[in-house]
Formats: sequence, C-alpha cells, structure tokens
Amino acid sequence: MTEIRPGQSIELLKELHILTRDGRMNQDSRRKLKQVYHLYQFIEPLLNRIQQQDGRIRLVDCGAGKSYLGFILYDLYFKSLTGDSQVIGIETREALVEKSRQLAQRFGFSGMTFAKLPVDAAISSPDLPQSVDIVTALHACDTATDDAIRFALARKARHIVLAPCCQAEVAAFLRKHGPRRESAVPLAEIWRHPLHAREFGSHVTNVLRCLQLEAHGYQVTVTELVGWEHSMKNELIIASYNADAPRRLAAERLNCMLETVGLEALRSRFFTGESPSLRTAS
Repeated sequence: MTEIRPGQSIELLKELHILTRDGRMNQDSRRKLKQVYHLYQFIEPLLNRIQQQDGRIRLVDCGAGKSYLGFILYDLYFKSLTGDSQVIGIETREALVEKSRQLAQRFGFSGMTFAKLPVDAAISSPDLPQSVDIVTALHACDTATDDAIRFALARKARHIVLAPCCQAEVAAFLRKHGPRRESAVPLAEIWRHPLHAREFGSHVTNVLRCLQLEAHGYQVTVTELVGWEHSMKNELIIASYNADAPRRLAAERLNCMLETVGLEALRSRFFTGESPSLRTAS
C-alpha cells in the first residue's frame, strides 16, 4: 500500500485528486502517487547535490499537465528551502496553467511558476531562465519528450529526468517506408507488422534519445519507473552532465543507428546543438 509521506499536505493531495474528499485513495490515484514517489527517489539525490553546491535549485517540468510532479516535489522538498529556488511548469493548456497558478497561490508555493507554452517554443523563450539545474518530463507524449531534451540541452541542464511516452512519429515513418527497407535490410522484419512497428518505434526512439544525450556529454542511466503492473510506459531515463564524458563514440553510434534503421530523414531531431557534428561522427 502507498503511504502518504510525513509532512505532506493532505489538502494538496485532495486538490490534485490523488485523495478523495474524505482522504482516501482509489486504485488509479494510488498508481499515480506510487509513480511520483518512485520518481522522487531518483530526483531527491540530485536536488540535494545541487542544493549543497549552490543553495538554489531551478527545476523545469516540461509538459506539466496538471503538475502532479511539480506540486509534490515542491511540497516534499522545495517548500522547506530558503532563497529563490524555483519549480517551473511548462504546459500548453490554458485551463491547466491557470488552475495550477491558483493552486500554487492558495498553498503559498511562491517559488512555483507556470508558463503557457509548447515545449518547443520554450526552448527560445526569453521569459525562462537561461540556465537550469534539472529538467523533468513525465510521460510527455510523442515528440514532446524530444522537445524537453532540446530544451534541457539549450538551457545547459545539469540533470535530465525523463519518463518518456511513445513516439508515434518514428513508428509512422517505419510503417510508411517499411516495404523499401524490407527489400534492402532483413532487419526490417522487426517492424514489418504494424504492431511491431509501434513497439519497435517506441523502443528505438528511446535508444536514440539516450545516444543523443551521451553525444552531448551526459552520463545516462536507464531503469524502470514502477512495476509493469502499474504502467506499460515504464522506462525512466536519467542523464547527468559530465564535461569529461566521451562524446564522439555516441555520436557515431547514433548516426549508424539512424542509417541502419532507415531513419536518416529524422537526423536533425537527434543531432542538435553542440554535439559532435555528423562530419565528425562519420
């Protein structure tokens, strides 16, 4: 059974509809809370490290939705901090942004702010900090996870924590170009059937994301978010920047993967910013 953490606001959990009005949890809310708590176990050491080094933390949650993650992080960790630490939620839906702003004000979470923007527009927004410490994205659908990665790279995030959602773009590309690839590459049997294309497309997308992060100098860990009985979208990618990390080999492997699977047309999505160039990687 999922237990509420000591000191956590019961009223906040009710407002987030994780608890019912009488303070109980149903199966769906218990699943959501378990996911966020498990994610918190991975994020808390990163927060501690930054807080000890700088005394201030800037965390950006991309595709925040109802901001379950942001509010629980703030309630469990940020509300006890002094100084100007921030949790910034990025979300496109105006109603959700406005409700989150009202909720933050009601609970006195002065360090929480919300930007009504698509994540790809946030990459160049002058209204967001030029450098951030942690970027999170919890099940940001389709290419929103890739936009979160691009945002993190552009803002030089120290740590990136992703629970990626599917990427329909890759699966659709594989289905569209499957027959041509089948005749040339026996490996294409992996995605010849639509169901296989969807599953393989999701998997290969996350492999490419990891290589992209490594090509930018991040050390990457991939693990489970929660047990499969709670969510089929179960992958958790944690990346921490290391200036001394090797980059060229990851760039070479990324380029090779794109060519092998026939995704050359998507190269610009995964080769961005200051990672080793394609010329270097080839």
